Amino acid sequence: MSGKSIFYSALVLTAGIIGAALIFTNTWKQNSQANQTIQVTGSAKRLLTSDQGVVRATLFVDRATQLAAFKSWQEQQPQLRIFLEEAGFAAKDIKLRPPFNYPIYNYNQNGERTSIQAYVYEMGIEVFSTDIQKIETLSLALSGLIEKGIQINAIQPEYYYSGLADLKIEIQAEAAKDAMERAERIAASTGRKLGPLTGARMGVLQITPPNTNIISDYGMNDASSIEKEITAVVSGTFLIK
Repeated sequence: MSGKSIFYSALVLTAGIIGAALIFTNTWKQNSQANQTIQVTGSAKRLLTSDQGVVRATLFVDRATQLAAFKSWQEQQPQLRIFLEEAGFAAKDIKLRPPFNYPIYNYNQNGERTSIQAYVYEMGIEVFSTDIQKIETLSLALSGLIEKGIQINAIQPEYYYSGLADLKIEIQAEAAKDAMERAERIAASTGRKLGPLTGARMGVLQITPPNTNIISDYGMNDASSIEKEITAVVSGTFLIK
């Protein structure tokens, strides 16, 4: 082969290599850009007011004999009902649990039972209402029954929002929209455009008293406060182009 032929062959080979390299580089660049994604977390928050409430309490009596305890418990039931009716609660708002009884024992210094100190009768009570003010007032007034000889232990009232199921869907949608808007701003700041959503993950809902930073990995569902704050978080992955 002459020197000229070798030169032209080398030139063609070099041109082919350069062309292949350019095609590979352009293809890689396009694929690389096509596969680039951005992950953004959006959130949404709303204030809500409870529209349902419940007070739970325990009526109990303790007497020296089981019969005396039973009779005292029977006497206190109608007094409690009258008290609740005067507080504005109808019979349908009041639920009385079946009673149960047990003895209280005396123990010696070795922790052994020696005798029965008293017999106790207990009955659980639940009072429901959509009037939140009545529930709050009742929870404060129950302890005053001791003045009437009625022994009752009340726990903190619980407050709920009846439209929570629909609200959860709405607020999660708002959080997803917030994630998309954040992603659009980030993409625009780098001269890119936002592509379609490729993945999303819903965080657990946090329902807390207002102006608190308490959260849980398993979600919060506060029932102690009338006013509540519900927060939703959504993480979204988007293509950018």
